Amino acid sequence: MAVFGFLELLVLLITLAISLALVVPFSGVLVRFRANFNPKGIRMDEEGSAAPPTGPVVKSYFAMFSRVYRIEGVQGLYKGFMPTTLTTLAVTLFVLLALDPEKPRRHSKYAAPDTGVLGTLFYSILMLLVSLPSTILTYRSVTTIYKLGWFNPVAAIRVLLTPTERRQPWILYLTPGLMAAQILHILVIVLFLGPARRWLLPSLRGSNGYGEISIVKLGFYTIVAIVATAILTPLEVITTRLVIQRNHASAEFNSVQQEVDGDGEPTEEYGGDEEVIGLREEGDPYLGLADCAKRIIDEEGVMTLYRAWWLTLFGIWANAFV
Repeated sequence: MAVFGFLELLVLLITLAISLALVVPFSGVLVRFRANFNPKGIRMDEEGSAAPPTGPVVKSYFAMFSRVYRIEGVQGLYKGFMPTTLTTLAVTLFVLLALDPEKPRRHSKYAAPDTGVLGTLFYSILMLLVSLPSTILTYRSVTTIYKLGWFNPVAAIRVLLTPTERRQPWILYLTPGLMAAQILHILVIVLFLGPARRWLLPSLRGSNGYGEISIVKLGFYTIVAIVATAILTPLEVITTRLVIQRNHASAEFNSVQQEVDGDGEPTEEYGGDEEVIGLREEGDPYLGLADCAKRIIDEEGVMTLYRAWWLTLFGIWANAFV
């Protein structure tokens, strides 16, 4: 029995390693594509002077993939690998130890365990609270211009978090608009997408497999998936922008300074003079969920909120069939 358990664990670890090796490059490119700040016109800075466009013009997900590979190489595609790995292992162990391993719960970005509406909502919010700090570290490690060592977490945290965030880590949960965007994302999935899937496609995970799929219901679910995509994609873009927005306590931290004087050490950068993406100035942060959405529309156009919408639609569909 012990040997069988060890073999199961070994197979699980190998499967996770292969999955992460395949998924991390694509998820990292998605983060950068949605994070890239590219205003459509001339902006005014804090002093009232004209500020030129910030980020490179990258019009598609695949163009961003090519840009990342050209500037940062394969190493750049795997930025964020360590926090992603640690988070995946932690969540997997939690599911195996805290939940019934004989009846594993489904959990992904677009699906949660079927434990009733209240149970599912509680589980999803709990997972949000547990995973949010690692999500912030992952997104920031993907978008940073600095090379972070995989096995030097102390130095990485000093680069990714401000002194204020390191002294008061709970401030990460108070990032303006971030929790609101995440909770809205959960509510759409738990209260709209989940019930619609169970009602329209109940047989997909049943004992009968795929033999009783109704074409009519499949068509209705397609409409539901499109509506959910129209709601979830902007929330995901906004979440990406808010996650990488660093929290400063006072004016002693200027718009480009990553550390207070004497607090940081020189760190090697990627790409020389050319950066993969442009980021919004920290001195002019988003003030909340609505403010973030309004500024994105005003500065970059409404379609910025729908960057890589087809990946969100694919994720919704993929979770309906597993």
